[in-house]
Amino acid sequence: MNSDRSAGSQPASAAHQRFALPSLARRALLRAGLTGAAALGTTAALGTATASAAPATPTSRRRPGTPAEALRELAAGNQRWRTFRERHPDESPAVRQSLISSQHPFALVLGCIDSRVPPELVFDQGLGDLMTVRSAGEVLDEAVLGSVAYGVLELDIPLVLVLGHQSCGAVKAAVAADESGERLPAHIQYIADQIAPNIDRTQEGDARVDSTIDANVRAVRARLAAEPDLAAKVTSGELAIVGARYELDTQRVHRVA
Repeated sequence: MNSDRSAGSQPASAAHQRFALPSLARRALLRAGLTGAAALGTTAALGTATASAAPATPTSRRRPGTPAEALRELAAGNQRWRTFRERHPDESPAVRQSLISSQHPFALVLGCIDSRVPPELVFDQGLGDLMTVRSAGEVLDEAVLGSVAYGVLELDIPLVLVLGHQSCGAVKAAVAADESGERLPAHIQYIADQIAPNIDRTQEGDARVDSTIDANVRAVRARLAAEPDLAAKVTSGELAIVGARYELDTQRVHRVA
């Protein structure tokens, strides 16, 4: 797979102060409060699903510590999911007890709210393994940006995966509204407005929707990669921000170049 994590060519966000690293004491308080209550390729597989790339629980699993290891674990979990060989890891009483005082997720998945694409199932992961942020069409706002920043800057998560999916209703609605000129009800129009700049107007019909799903993933990934504090982590090799897509018909996740 081709590398898709460069951030240097993207314009830096003006809101750098928003994600400034807090002091060590503040970071400790943030961790306590919230826990108490690459890389690599194009459109083939998400990563190389090697057998022993399993991450650790307090008892047996070694947790991925690098972007490449995190991608391999997600790829292995997705392979288990789509071949009906799920392990349902990290659900034991011992794991649940260990998670009372702390958490160490190895990946953050920014995905759609669609009920058919729950990240923990799609990647066959358990409690404490993934931090998930979900909004219709993976749309970014301040709450979503802050949630991603928390996972990366406070919990040192090495991988952010922007996960679009086949037949995305939010993208369909945005394309339909753009074509008809009609406004969508209530706050749904906000979602459509955020997706609209990514509509692929070189395509027609279902092909336009399908292509826009990928374009939207790329745009969201690029915007995250342009955030200065996240970009610094990417440059140092501590973080990969990757775009991917889930196919409903095959249950396969693959990279979006």
